Amino acid sequence: MNRLSIKDRARILASLCEGVGINATCRLTGASKNTVLKLLAEVGEACALYQDRVMTGLNLKKVQCDEIWSFVGMKERNVPEEHKGIFGLGDVYTWTAIDADTKLVPCWHVGTRGVDSACVFIDDLAKRLEGRVQLTTDGHKAYLTAVEGAFGVDIDFAQLIKLYGNQTATKDEGRRYSPAEVTGIEKRQVTGNPVMKDVSTSFVERANLTMRMHMRRFTRLTNAFSKKLENHMHAISLYFMFYNFCKIHKTLRVTPAMESGISDHLWDLEEVIMMAETMPKNFVTDDSSN
Repeated sequence: MNRLSIKDRARILASLCEGVGINATCRLTGASKNTVLKLLAEVGEACALYQDRVMTGLNLKKVQCDEIWSFVGMKERNVPEEHKGIFGLGDVYTWTAIDADTKLVPCWHVGTRGVDSACVFIDDLAKRLEGRVQLTTDGHKAYLTAVEGAFGVDIDFAQLIKLYGNQTATKDEGRRYSPAEVTGIEKRQVTGNPVMKDVSTSFVERANLTMRMHMRRFTRLTNAFSKKLENHMHAISLYFMFYNFCKIHKTLRVTPAMESGISDHLWDLEEVIMMAETMPKNFVTDDSSN
């Protein structure tokens, strides 16, 4: 690792951030697999720590939340009976939040789809926000408990519930990944006085699609899925650092971090590496939040 220049390490990270898999990155850059994985772990940890430190006191007004499915090791149906219920093997969900105005992703959480993970994620989000916010989620019931526990009545909260048509499908149709046809939506006011015209999950759903496009581990129907939970979390932390600080959003013409006032300049991956080198080497994440 020490023999690689900053430029060479930036090439490796650029490949990973653009959705190239580990093995393909090794072929493109000439680096060994161990080198790529070690770099991912070191920089991923540092990115999680840095964003945890700077994503505080955020003045965000319209936040949307959602969760995106992936799996580690094997799909849930293939998990042996003796290993069922062990987190980090089988289904894994990444909970994400995005501000509709600045496109900033202030926090995320890697966990299950249950209430416990929802509470950890929403509690973390609440601690990062300053002032009253309008929050929109989908109809997942876990959000009701989590938002009430984290915000109480000090929030304008609504859910956008999609209504689907007849989901009866033939055998071939049922094997496709396309969702059932949406026949309508219902905007449901939950807490406070949300502006109903701003009740939407479009931005967070598009952000989740971008995650699938920029992280090979999230691509469906491939063998590029994460084999270890730790590497899965490192890749997500690196991706959000790239998204928030290094990638110019087309509609903003700046990065989300610049738009929200967290950063005053466009980061490049060499700067990310330099930041990682200044982080404590004994840093260990306490949980799967950023």
